[in-house]
Amino acid sequence: MAVVDVTGQVAELLQPLLDEMGLELVELEFRKVGRGYLLRVFIDKPGGVNLDDCADLSRELSVQLDVEDCIPGRYNLEVSSPGLNRPLKSERDFARYQGQLAIIRTVEPQTDEKGSRRKTFLGFLQGIEEGCVVIRLKEGPLARIPLENIAKANLEFEF
Repeated sequence: MAVVDVTGQVAELLQPLLDEMGLELVELEFRKVGRGYLLRVFIDKPGGVNLDDCADLSRELSVQLDVEDCIPGRYNLEVSSPGLNRPLKSERDFARYQGQLAIIRTVEPQTDEKGSRRKTFLGFLQGIEEGCVVIRLKEGPLARIPLENIAKANLEFEF
């Protein structure tokens, strides 16, 4: 069973449900665990998701998965919020969370406006400009990171 095929099929089943419920897909994960599989769906919406949102989507998606039978064998379904350290994946994410503290890891080292080269950037998102995420680093300077050079980005929770 190809993981890509399953995630593609699940994403197609999921999108109408998400649209109907006013939710967005943050991440979809499907992997082998022990003798079965784990399908993990991370959802969000403006203001955040609650337990009812997760339970409602889980119930609706379970029915769709049973009808379509796109996951042969045993699997567990988990639907949850992305949590405090929400992954940032799209231009829309970086724009939506402008002003928030984030950590960005790059594929290749990038240079900030002071000339320091690094692969990890911790600071406050300033938005998107010409295909680059602009972040004001905690130590002061700005950095512009091309979207295609971002390996991983997450919101950071400040205590």
